[in-house]
Amino acid sequence: MSEFRSGFVSLVGRPNVGKSTLVNALVGQKVSITSPRPQTTRTQIRGVRTTPSSQIVLLDTPGIHKPRTLLGERCNERSVQTLSEVDVVCLLIEASAPIGAGDRFVARLVHQARTPRVLVVNKVDVASRAQIVQHLTAVAGELGEFDAYLPLSARTGEGVDALAAELEARMPEGPVYYPDGAVSDQPEVVLVAELLREKLLAGARDELPHSIMVTAEELEPPIEGGLDGGGRRNRPEEEAVLRYRVVVTVERDSQKGIVIGRGGAVIRDAGTAARRELEALLGARVYLETRVKVDKDWQRRPHALDRLGL
Repeated sequence: MSEFRSGFVSLVGRPNVGKSTLVNALVGQKVSITSPRPQTTRTQIRGVRTTPSSQIVLLDTPGIHKPRTLLGERCNERSVQTLSEVDVVCLLIEASAPIGAGDRFVARLVHQARTPRVLVVNKVDVASRAQIVQHLTAVAGELGEFDAYLPLSARTGEGVDALAAELEARMPEGPVYYPDGAVSDQPEVVLVAELLREKLLAGARDELPHSIMVTAEELEPPIEGGLDGGGRRNRPEEEAVLRYRVVVTVERDSQKGIVIGRGGAVIRDAGTAARRELEALLGARVYLETRVKVDKDWQRRPHALDRLGL
């Protein structure tokens, strides 16, 4: 038998190039939230892809950008730190957008780390063949030399298997880091919080996204015949309900009103959408107890970020 291969891969790039979507595609299910808004990912999320011959641990990192807050600085630090701690670095750029200063800046950081590197040209589904060819031919001059170059679409799955094969071939011989069936190292409470944040980002105004923080805790024990997401009593014969207290933190009173919405519509709709997705992922009924609070300028205060785990 050939040896089992395993290792760690960091996906890096400027904001909104599709890192989270690609991690989800490689894992085969959703482990990281996605949003068309830049800088959605704030923490390092690990997705796990396991096959009979390999296990690849994928690090979904925050987009590297010019920070305007302490939160932004810490997000950049998390991303850069992974470059020298993994077996392979994947730098993502967009096929549908010109190579820009942000791409060149991240590429310089990747080269400084001296880790084996793969360039991924994402979003080929929304680019012309000419744009894709132009990117692949311009890369060496613009971004430096890479060990491999792969065009793909994380959204449609085109080219994802080729990237998976490339990464597996570059993994060293190693152990099984995560048990069979594991797809992420995230606790369920983190998944709960992140999914609600994703749903809020989908409907929030432009002024709001970077001011939203969501935390969750499980309410123990699950109650038999408990409450569903709409606050209705379940029938006694129904299965136990997973119950979570979820807190949405914003920076200003005006933002609190936006998150709650007229008659509570925004937070209610986001909670319903998150609950349905959680029930599908967790295979159990879910009840979310939500509240919204104001913590002034939390993105700029070290103690606030520490308390929120950022």
